Amino acid sequence: MITEPSARKASAADVARAAGVSMQTVSRVARGLDNVQPATATRVREAMAELGYSPNRAARALRSGRFHTIGVIMFTLSSYGNAKFLEAIAEAASDAGYTITLLPVSHRTQGDVTGAFARLSEQAVDGIVIVIEADLLSESNVELPADLPVVIIDSSRQSERPFIDTDQALGARLATEHLLDLGHETVWHVAGPSGYYAARRREAAWRETLEAHGRVVPEPFRGDWSTESGYAAGREIARRADITAVFAGNDGMALGVLRAAHEAGRAVPASLSVVGFDDMTEAESFWPPLTTIRQSFDSVGRSAIALLLGEIAHAPRPEDVIVPTELVVRGSTAEAPGR
Repeated sequence: MITEPSARKASAADVARAAGVSMQTVSRVARGLDNVQPATATRVREAMAELGYSPNRAARALRSGRFHTIGVIMFTLSSYGNAKFLEAIAEAASDAGYTITLLPVSHRTQGDVTGAFARLSEQAVDGIVIVIEADLLSESNVELPADLPVVIIDSSRQSERPFIDTDQALGARLATEHLLDLGHETVWHVAGPSGYYAARRREAAWRETLEAHGRVVPEPFRGDWSTESGYAAGREIARRADITAVFAGNDGMALGVLRAAHEAGRAVPASLSVVGFDDMTEAESFWPPLTTIRQSFDSVGRSAIALLLGEIAHAPRPEDVIVPTELVVRGSTAEAPGR
């Protein structure tokens, strides 16, 4: 059976003819250079779109020395925060004309972390965004590539590379002070796993806030970010009438506490106030709607790309970035019982 040959893809010469410009002008527009008159550049881009022309990436990399690809090394894609970070990173990279190459790390082990960096050496990328805590990188004796720009989403300050993160301590302090301001004698904490910097920093700030107000610091419950672990802690919390206020290390664990309270007949917020952390999309649809700490995953992801593009362009290194968090008050908190 004889089939017709597929239509030839449009070339730079086709675009040049359609736009009435030279090949050099098409090349300049394709590379994003600014030495083309705006009206001419617009005409070339319109011709590209009409003809379905896309520049040859490999050829463009040879000419410019860049691949317009960013590597992203990330531990776990299942957490809400990492998924939101990746979404923001991908969107910001696309807006800047870059694609991303994702290198996930399945387990928090030295082998998996070093393996991700080994795979990275085989990729043609212009820079790297790392969404793995810097202390884990240090523990794994990983040498970050000296010839590639790197930005780390983490605020543990364990690396000399640029970093960005949300203000974990501010969020925990706002959550704890909100509950104290409502008249609760103290605030109990469902902490995230101690191997995570974010969990440790939130727990430390909760503890420091209680101590600063002269309150008893209870032994924290320990979760693993999951709703199930929050539910397990919540079953114990719901049995204890002396516990009237809980700050959970993330919204997922807070949801587990709410479920356990409902099952035990503890009214939220009349008998028990609950605050989460993240302000996940579903938080306002919890029952009652969850008071929580909002962290801007979008701002962090987009700022990470902005920092990295600056590094790629050899711009002077800016200050490290800590994005503020904010308290969002909804229906899961109220004045302490008896006030």
